[in-house]
Amino acid sequence: MSTLTHIKGDATRPIGDGNKIVIHCCNDIGAWGAGFVIAISRRWKEPESQYRQWHSSNKWFKLGNVQYVKVEDDIVICNMIGQEGIRSKGNVSPIRYGAIRKCLEKVKEAALKNNASVHAPLFGAGLAGGSWDKIEPMLQEILCDNGVPVTIYHL
Repeated sequence: MSTLTHIKGDATRPIGDGNKIVIHCCNDIGAWGAGFVIAISRRWKEPESQYRQWHSSNKWFKLGNVQYVKVEDDIVICNMIGQEGIRSKGNVSPIRYGAIRKCLEKVKEAALKNNASVHAPLFGAGLAGGSWDKIEPMLQEILCDNGVPVTIYHL
């Protein structure tokens, strides 16, 4: 078992030694431009570029799938498709918890294979309107309980 730690900080500047996977939630319509992705794009250009290419290719671009983009020697950004569309005023949350679960299973395999820790903002619980009370237990069960340390960043 590993720990799930909450700290004050910026998830685009993950702490610690070794390989790091920074995960965040994306939508299934190719929209990139609000929330945590703004911070990602300010720091690195490749995650947005690769996400847009992935969407355009339509190859495996669907709920529950992930895309890994290496941005530094020890940091990979993981674009997780866990949101059906985007949220607009009055609409229910586009977060799909089943898709998040599938994404986290894939992240677990990648983290274990690469001896990596996982880092994230409170993904899915901000603009997308999902419930952190549903997402955090998935992180614990799928990642931490299987030996993958997770750090959650609060700005």
